[in-house]
Amino acid sequence: MSVTNLIRVRPQWQQELAQSITDPVELAQQLDLPQGWVEQHLGARKLFPLRVTQYFVDQMERGNTADPLLLQVMPQADEFTQQPGFVTDPLEEQDNEHPGILHKYKSRVLVILRGGCAINCRYCFRRHFPYQDHHFGRAQLNQLIALVEADANINEVILSGGDPLMANDTQLDTVLTALEQLPQLKRIRIHSRLPIVLPSRLTQELAKRLQQSRLQAILVLHANHANEITPALMNALKVWSNAGITLLNQSVLLARVNDDAVTLAELSEALFAAGVLPYYLHQLDKVAGASHFSISDEKARNLEQQLRAMLPGFLVPKLVREVAGEASKTPL
Repeated sequence: MSVTNLIRVRPQWQQELAQSITDPVELAQQLDLPQGWVEQHLGARKLFPLRVTQYFVDQMERGNTADPLLLQVMPQADEFTQQPGFVTDPLEEQDNEHPGILHKYKSRVLVILRGGCAINCRYCFRRHFPYQDHHFGRAQLNQLIALVEADANINEVILSGGDPLMANDTQLDTVLTALEQLPQLKRIRIHSRLPIVLPSRLTQELAKRLQQSRLQAILVLHANHANEITPALMNALKVWSNAGITLLNQSVLLARVNDDAVTLAELSEALFAAGVLPYYLHQLDKVAGASHFSISDEKARNLEQQLRAMLPGFLVPKLVREVAGEASKTPL
């Protein structure tokens, strides 16, 4: 089979993924951004590489260096700023007893299924995570099964990463089939940014597989701005919603991206129009290199109060912070 034919049979999402942009200069040229501005920030790519899908870039405003989607992915000189309390492992995950498996909560166990992602968000709390040491293969799957079987309190498995939807449908089917054999499990939860930056990843085949599972399936998206909720995403989500998959969203409060009540309200409305319920609104995890995204707790609480006055209660996400070692998220 020729190389051309090999490419042709690849799923659309994998073809799009292969065309991701990794060069800040190329991204700036596409968006007509000033060359001097790019050069000012270019060095930060050494701290954390640029990676973004063409689809996500297409949602950005040309010529706007303050575009809220651009700010989430473009390297910034501010990343070199060292602030007290901002560390490489804010949630203390890197010395975990079971590499790739995090048992932080009593009834849930989280699996770092894939280290890669389709987008490198500059504020990612795992931007320094040693994914090379956390490969999830057959040995880790067996370890996960043994861990669940040994603890009757566990009734839910959360697939995380990186991004778990970087695994293909066949790989996900293998994991799901193994978990379905554990009678104590009730739910499978997928935490993913991929649908926001690559809606084609929400394949009908995977939706059908989850629909057929005895485990209740939940997809938790990660969108931070209403501009990320596009017609293409809404169409893909409708297929998954019709398959009985619960759709939730969690956001991160980010300075200059979504740190005003109107922007957050617009996001909640856009999510609900797409069949997604706002779930969590996170205060930024204090990861080294992301301090310029941080806002105060006082401002965060004020924003939540404004949202309660603007929106019905079911559209107001819970304002929380993740604290290392705590048995649950901490409400603010």
